[in-house]
Amino acid sequence: MKNFLLLVLILMTTISFAQELTSKNQDTLLYKYPYEILVSAPRITSLLKNLPFATSVVYEDRLKLSMSKTINVEEALKLVPGVKIDNQADGSRVHLSIRGQGILSERGIRGIKVLLDGLPLNDPSGFTPDFYDVDWATVNKIEVLRGPSGSLFGGSSSGGVINILTQDGYDKNFGGELSSSYGTYNFWKAFGQIGGKVENFDYRFSVSRMMGDGYRVHTRYWADNFYGKLKYTTSENISIQPVIYYTDFFNENPEGLNIAQVAEDPTQANPDAVPKNEFMETKRFSVGTVSKFLLNENSKIDVTAFVRSTKYTESVPSSVIHRSYSTPGGSVQYSLMLSTNNLRHTFSIGSDIQFQTVDEYKRPNLGGAIEDSKIYQSNQIMKQRGTGAFLIYNLLIDEKLSVMLSSRYDNIHNELEDKLKDPFDLSDKKDYEKFTSRIGITYSPFNNFNLYANWGQGFTPPAIEELANNPYAFGGFNNQLTYAQSNGAELGVRGYFNDAKLNYDLAFFYLNTQNDFDRFRTPDRPLETFYRNTDSFGNAIGSNRVGIETYIEYLLCKEVEVRAAYTYSVFKYALKTPLKIIMDDPTIVKYSKDGNFLPNSPEHQAFIDIQYDILSNFNVGISSEIYSRSYIDGANIDKESVPGFALWNFRVAYDMKIQDVSCELNLFGKNIFSKKWIAFTEPDPGGNSYQPGTPFEIFGGIKIKF
Repeated sequence: MKNFLLLVLILMTTISFAQELTSKNQDTLLYKYPYEILVSAPRITSLLKNLPFATSVVYEDRLKLSMSKTINVEEALKLVPGVKIDNQADGSRVHLSIRGQGILSERGIRGIKVLLDGLPLNDPSGFTPDFYDVDWATVNKIEVLRGPSGSLFGGSSSGGVINILTQDGYDKNFGGELSSSYGTYNFWKAFGQIGGKVENFDYRFSVSRMMGDGYRVHTRYWADNFYGKLKYTTSENISIQPVIYYTDFFNENPEGLNIAQVAEDPTQANPDAVPKNEFMETKRFSVGTVSKFLLNENSKIDVTAFVRSTKYTESVPSSVIHRSYSTPGGSVQYSLMLSTNNLRHTFSIGSDIQFQTVDEYKRPNLGGAIEDSKIYQSNQIMKQRGTGAFLIYNLLIDEKLSVMLSSRYDNIHNELEDKLKDPFDLSDKKDYEKFTSRIGITYSPFNNFNLYANWGQGFTPPAIEELANNPYAFGGFNNQLTYAQSNGAELGVRGYFNDAKLNYDLAFFYLNTQNDFDRFRTPDRPLETFYRNTDSFGNAIGSNRVGIETYIEYLLCKEVEVRAAYTYSVFKYALKTPLKIIMDDPTIVKYSKDGNFLPNSPEHQAFIDIQYDILSNFNVGISSEIYSRSYIDGANIDKESVPGFALWNFRVAYDMKIQDVSCELNLFGKNIFSKKWIAFTEPDPGGNSYQPGTPFEIFGGIKIKF
């Protein structure tokens, strides 16, 4: 922490000195866009400066500076404060949380709405299992709303919204791109795409293949990805955008290690992982449309429709799990814009509906992921239906004062049909419903200065991943679960100084959650994850979370730019009684206690990036990601905690153009000092809670556009 504070002090001194040296007549147009841009994630398009929510926008030019492998969201959102991403095997499988929402889940994304070109990746309860559908080499823009947004998207957005927008077709009849990259641990990726515009028709198709062995034993992964995006504008009033995409992602799972195993050999797999051949494979096909109909200059209708089909296989020590998902859904939204004197009103009303059917069966794992074909541990069909209705009102007063109100009702229905019915019929039904609201206000006394404040609610119903992982039986629902609900307040300021050479965003937040999801494991079913949100006495598991999030982007001089994101988080349990942590060894007695830190939640998190443009087509950069200490579980035992660490990275990029063909060469180095660190932790009854991070890695690539 002392090194971090020293670095910040040096950085601030350098910036102050450089202000005197910076020419005032430089072209600053590029640096105004973070403040003046349009954002669509809140379901009504608005200028960023008029949004009463903490919001970050990441553009393609920033993405290419941080994405060494273009295979996961971790690289894309490094400079977004409030977001924590754990990469468990140095591939595409990640665990993501915003302001601690979802931090207690084992994998995937909980309570965060994820949109890809306007279509949701969440299931009806708000669970997003992965980002495998996204080829990060094609992303043009990412909008991140932080804080409880349940009134916009229901249980899918109690922690925020991530809106991913991919590239459109090239601004010519036909164009294309080819790229390849290679790096440490036998990583490689090949990518190609074509696209163009013909009259009122825009198209783009991409395909990629990637593979890697990973740093540890039993961490091999590979993926195939296809994405097609069309846009047909029949007139100035109608736009129809169909998309189609397919992914096949496979990864071996090495599981975590205990402290002694990490010290002995951090590359080894957990003793159960290789003999049981633990792995996960996801095959998913999706198709959908996003349509806009402008009725007149003041009103429009937005309509979406989609369907996903997924086959998922997972091998764990006790079982081999097979799931087939069918997930159709859609939404309709009507918006009306009215202006009176110096007032501008926007009214929006709409509804979402989504279904999901999951056909699942489990068989015993005899070893090597070989199944006992004669025995079913469970055989069941689970159905979900999520329906929601929402209302949004935005009032803009004289371009300086803006008020936004939103409210929503959601109903989540779950039912399970137990095909075995022997010895007990575990068929069941569960329903969850909730009203949520949010109100926010912005005030801009000056064009370059913006204050905002808001209060909002969120709720997170249990997902299939949580309901169907039943600690009390193989199959059936975990009937001890209910939904989590939260209330949060936020105060922020953003703007720019010095002709927009300095952009800043600062947010303070408080969040209280009741019936928070807490993951745990049991000795009789090792390496399976279960969830609870009440203790053995029926008391709610709660949390109180406060934090500060800040982002700074500074043009030091024409050639040098500094970007920094910092998050201060204090996430603590709110418990009426201590919560016992189940361990393999009954002589070890541990409890999560009121006021203890939540697992995997460091107080300090920072990312700093400095880029130097040696020439207009040649740049170098250095960056550092810094985390303070965190705990593996709610007992907060110091000797079991994960030490803080700082990782340093570098990059070099060179562009050249020959007639209509451009070529980009890049080189990335990650953790250049081979710092030992822990990438992810999780509670485990045997103490196998640590996933070691990778030492020094290096990647190089070439990209050709024509």
